[in-house]
Formats: sequence, C-alpha cells, structure tokens
Amino acid sequence: MPEALYIHIPFCIKKCLYCDFLSVTYNEALAKAYTDALCKELVLKKDFAGELKTIYIGGGTPTILPDECFRQLFTCLQNNYSLSPSPEITVEANPGTVDESKIKTLLSLGVNRISIGVQSFNDDELKTLGRIHTSDEAMKATEAIKDSGIKNFSIDLIYGIPGQTLDSWKHTLSKAFTLSPAHISSYELTPEKNTPLYGLIESGKISMPDEEPVLSMYGYAIDYLSSRGYEHYEISNFALPHFKCLHNLNYWDRGEYIAAGAGAHSFIRGFRSKNTDDIRRYIKDLNKGIIPEPESTEIKCEDATKEFIFLGLRKTEGISIAKAKELGLDMPGVCSELIEDGHLEIQGDYVRLTRKGLVVSNSVIVRLFEGLGLD
Repeated sequence: MPEALYIHIPFCIKKCLYCDFLSVTYNEALAKAYTDALCKELVLKKDFAGELKTIYIGGGTPTILPDECFRQLFTCLQNNYSLSPSPEITVEANPGTVDESKIKTLLSLGVNRISIGVQSFNDDELKTLGRIHTSDEAMKATEAIKDSGIKNFSIDLIYGIPGQTLDSWKHTLSKAFTLSPAHISSYELTPEKNTPLYGLIESGKISMPDEEPVLSMYGYAIDYLSSRGYEHYEISNFALPHFKCLHNLNYWDRGEYIAAGAGAHSFIRGFRSKNTDDIRRYIKDLNKGIIPEPESTEIKCEDATKEFIFLGLRKTEGISIAKAKELGLDMPGVCSELIEDGHLEIQGDYVRLTRKGLVVSNSVIVRLFEGLGLD
C-alpha cells in the first residue's frame, strides 16, 4: 500500500510568468472551501494508504493558506492516517508568504522539512520570472527557517533565465551556500506553452540564453556543490549526506503514492489517476462524496518498462542491472553503443548516465527505447 502522500494547494498571490502548474489567484473564501474538500478527499482515500513515510504539500503556494486551514488539514491527517515513527513532512514555501509566525505554526503541526522557492538571488532575474519577492526577502525568509531550528530545508534555484550570465549564476549559488541548506534543487528554465514567458519569447520581447552558457551553468553547479559536500543524486537535485528528498525518491523508484487536491496525480495498484483541474468542480464533487478523478490509466508492461528506464535514469545512481533483468531487459547489451560513445557507464550493478549523458538525458532515453523496441 502507498506510503507516500502528496497534497496540492493551487493558490498563489500571483502566478509566475514561467509556471504551468495548476494555480489560481488566492481567494480566502475559496481556499477555505477547498480545504474542506481536501479533507473530504483524504477521508475517502484513507483505506488505500499504508503507514505514511512521507507527506509532501506542494503548489501553487501552500504557505499562502491561513493557519486555521493548515490546522484543519493536519487534524484530518492525524485522525485518519497512520504515520511512521519519523515521517518526512515537507511544505513548499514562497519567500513572499513565509515568516516566523508561519514557520512556528508549521513546526507545531509536525512539519520537519521546508522547500523554499528562491529561484535566484538576482533581483532583475526575479522580475524576469515574475516572482513576488526580492533577493533580500528571500535571504530573510530562508534565515528565518534556519533560525527556527529546521535543519532539513531545501532551496530551489533556476538557471538559464533570460539575461542571466554565468557570473550571476555563480553569485546565486554562492548566496544559497552561505545559508547552509541541507538540499538544493537546480532546475533549467524550460519555457512551457500557454505561459506568459513563452509568449514573450515567441514575440521576440525577450530571448533565452544560448545552449553553451546554459550547459556551463549546469556544469558549474555540479562542480561547485559537489566540492562543498553535496551529493548530486538526481539530475537536478543535490543533498548533504542523509538529506535526500525521500518523497521524490519514491517517485523515481516508481513507488506508489496517494495524491489529494485539484490536478493531483496518484499511483496505486498499477493505475495512474488524475484529479480534475477545475477547482470549483473539485469542491462540488467532494461535497457530494465523489472523488473527482476523471482520468485513470492502467500502466501495462511496456509502459511500466519505459517508466522504469526514464525515471531510474533521473537518479545519478542509475538503473539496477539485476532489476532490469527481472523485467527481461539486458541493459549492458542494449546500452553498449551508448556506453561506447560515453553517454552511459556501468558502475557495479548499475547503468547510469555519465556527465556527458546527463546534459542530453532525453535523447539518451529515446535511443534506449529504440534499442529496446519500445515506441
């Protein structure tokens, strides 16, 4: 049974220009009705869950919720779910919506991990992204988290921002490091269709950096963070020893998980399902006692194999050759050409991406699918 739970909070003060996640402008009355619906969904799904090892509350901007909504949500969890003795409980935070009072509330409810979306310590880059906070506000919010005694906090950063240089990226990484986070996520900016950023690029009002400097930023992050004790354990994620994100590792290992909230995805008993994106329909259905899951797909053998490969190769540890063999895959044989050209390597029982392969991981995976005869 699933031992991981994801909860989606789809509210923001203002949607960032690059964001294609489900989020809407915050409205207190709607947020309270949504929290009521969330609790109803959690009750309806409680029998699907095992003893929870991880809970991850993401968004949107979870820290925009009033304290009373957080208390209601955690009371519902405590009354309906069994938690392991030391669960990892993460809440995503935006520097513009987190302060000492909010952190104190989260700590009182058992939250022991915070992921703060800083993205950059350069104000011009923050404006380009449409963030609501400044670099100084990000520093103060992160210092407040650190001062609260939470050791397990993560800083999210973005590289490849229009106008960003390698020097400004070095500055951002250096500022992040001075805050001593246990975990750092470093994501390449990818303009998604139907976002304002994509429209600005298409209209020629701004332009993305060339590929070469973006690759240099990624390479610098790997070298800089690795030299300072962070393990590069996933394509975009770095952690100090014992501080990998257990919730996300479960995703990459194809572990089961329950999800609650509008637009949230679950993976239970071989089926992937998705809740409706329509927040008002989500609330309406749950007020009728209906789980609003219009989409549900059984992941059959071939799709499961593809997931095993593309999720497994996200981890720098790679794919277990022994586990692949159980699925009927001869990984060393299929990977021989990619190994010869330096995109993959074998380390013990694992096939993994090399430094060269990491930067073109999508094309490596496509070639692997072709070699395995997977469409």
